[in-house]
Amino acid sequence: MNNNKSIVNTPLYFFLIILCCVLWGSAFAGAKIGFEYVPPIFLSGIRFTLAGLLLVPALIIKNRGGFWALFKHWKYMLLFGFIQTFMQYGIFFLGLNEVPGAIASIVVGAGPIFVMILAHFTMSDDKFSVRKILSSLLGFAGIIFITFAKDDTQVESPNFIFGISMLILSNFVGASTNIIAMKKKSLGVSPMALTSFANFSGGVMLLIASFCFEPISNIAPPPIEFYFAVVWLALIPAVGFSVWYYLLGQDGVKVSELNMWKFIIPIVGSILSWLLVKGEQPTWQELVGIVIISTSILVLQYTPKSKK
Repeated sequence: MNNNKSIVNTPLYFFLIILCCVLWGSAFAGAKIGFEYVPPIFLSGIRFTLAGLLLVPALIIKNRGGFWALFKHWKYMLLFGFIQTFMQYGIFFLGLNEVPGAIASIVVGAGPIFVMILAHFTMSDDKFSVRKILSSLLGFAGIIFITFAKDDTQVESPNFIFGISMLILSNFVGASTNIIAMKKKSLGVSPMALTSFANFSGGVMLLIASFCFEPISNIAPPPIEFYFAVVWLALIPAVGFSVWYYLLGQDGVKVSELNMWKFIIPIVGSILSWLLVKGEQPTWQELVGIVIISTSILVLQYTPKSKK
């Protein structure tokens, strides 16, 4: 992908954003299959390790003779893998085990708000604005509507506060990776190489953690559907993060505004559930949530005509 000319606000730009959101929105179905057969951290370790390896052939073909030069900033890539893959997803699963699914969805769905807050204090050209605040609040309200349609809000775990704290911390860690990627884009790091190295190294760290803390010795050989789910789960971060970091590297991109588009991920998840899961039908809460989130995106993209 060529960074010489920015694609911001072109049809390609919006297509790539929606592609990422569709991929991430489809991850819930694959994870649901995988969790039936293996522990969560083990599944994540396999997923991200494989995701890193899947990109290697494309990197070799695209950079013949210069493959190893792509990793000259390997220390930065390793730190990125530790923060983005190992820390974010490790903390996320610690929290998810203690919090009901609906409430976890609300906390995780607030991710773009965390990005907006961090960007305001760390990026000189990405400050709060009425438009961004209104868009983020509308998007978050839509998340709440869609989530409560699932009717899974009972708090049963005694470690509920711990779980919420871990999910909030995971949001901050995830937001920081977007800020780091923006701050370091002057290094000229290949988005695909960064994704490959970060996914692989973080995935190996997750596997090591799984071997230490999860009961994986009793895992029975899973059926064929598990392997299809793992391959799909690996393709999602391989493609999704490569495209996302490419978008972050474009001139004129504001990290807070780009992340606001993540509010449409639950829309994708809901629509895929209606289409693919037997017995799933849209509820009025989900439809209201979709309308609210769509409005938030329109508010984000609205630019008043300058007065002559």
